[in-house]
Amino acid sequence: MRKPLSAAPLIAACLLAGCATAGAPVDLKGAEVAQRTLENGDTYEEYRVGGQLRMVKITPLRGPAYYLYDRDGDGALDRDDRDDLPQVYWKLFQW
Repeated sequence: MRKPLSAAPLIAACLLAGCATAGAPVDLKGAEVAQRTLENGDTYEEYRVGGQLRMVKITPLRGPAYYLYDRDGDGALDRDDRDDLPQVYWKLFQW
């Protein structure tokens, strides 16, 4: 007799797939992109919509790119309330 499969692994896989394909959490339609290379070789890209900074993408010379967002549209990048540090995001999956 076969054991019934648990639905938990399937649900977890669907949730991960949804998170991985969600894209940027801010609206970047019509964004102007300014790119520059820093002294240490890192690439710094600013995404501005209507002159207001919405996202920053930093690609280190070695290692994965990471992102800083302004999710609430106040013109300042999101910060962690406890430590007053910028909230950093990495893209875990891409396909």
